[in-house]
Parts: sequence; structure tokens; C-alpha cells
Amino acid sequence: MRRAFACLTLLALTTAPALAQDVDQGRALFQTHCATCHGADAKGQGPLAGALVLQPIDLTALASRHGGAFPLERVLKRIDGTDPLVSHGSPMPVYGPYFEGVANTPMKLPSGQPVLVSEPIADLVGYLQSLQGSD
Repeated sequence: MRRAFACLTLLALTTAPALAQDVDQGRALFQTHCATCHGADAKGQGPLAGALVLQPIDLTALASRHGGAFPLERVLKRIDGTDPLVSHGSPMPVYGPYFEGVANTPMKLPSGQPVLVSEPIADLVGYLQSLQGSD
């Protein structure tokens, strides 16, 4: 019975579209945890940007810098700390423990591969996706 439930859960994750993220919550998370370096407008000019070894990039142009496709997997790895940046002096994000949470929110990579992330990460990524192409 347990195995059947696990199979049904995996099937649901692989066939269902990504759940809608709460963009407003993602915006609030960004302003609280990211804007000091990336800027309130996410264009890389936050008040602490000058103190970083590597200058923050314009997060509103992630898709355009990747051939028009939002680099979901790379963004997820940067936020959850599995692909850290040295410019932060510690694994990104500085507020990593907040974003850890329970990985129970499904997202689908462009390859179709499902990935489970915490709700705060899904919300933050939803907000970043909403910024693509903004001037």
C-alpha cells in the first residue's frame, strides 16, 4: 500500500504543472533577504553591493542572458546553497536556514524533471520569474 502511494505521488509530481507560487510573498522575501545586495529593483545595485567580491547581477535579465529561458535549476541551486557564490563570504543565501524549510513544493525543470523545494524558495523564484524583462 505504501509503495502504491509513493508511485502515485511520483506520478503526480511528474505530470502536474508546477504549483503557482505566491509572487507577493516572494517579493516580500526578496525585499527582506536579498535587496540589500541585489537592490530593491533586483538590478544589482543594493546598498551592500560594493562590499561584495563579485558585483550582483541584474536579476531582471536572467532569462535574456540565457537565451530567453529562465535558468530555473541554476537559480534554485544558488538560493538553496548547493551552488554557492564566494562573493557572499558564505554560502548563498546569507539567510540560508530560512529558505531550507520542508521541501514539499513541486517545481518542474525545463527538462520536465520534477524537483521539490521549500515553499519560501518556490515563492522567491516565482517573484524572480515575474521580473524577467522588466526595465
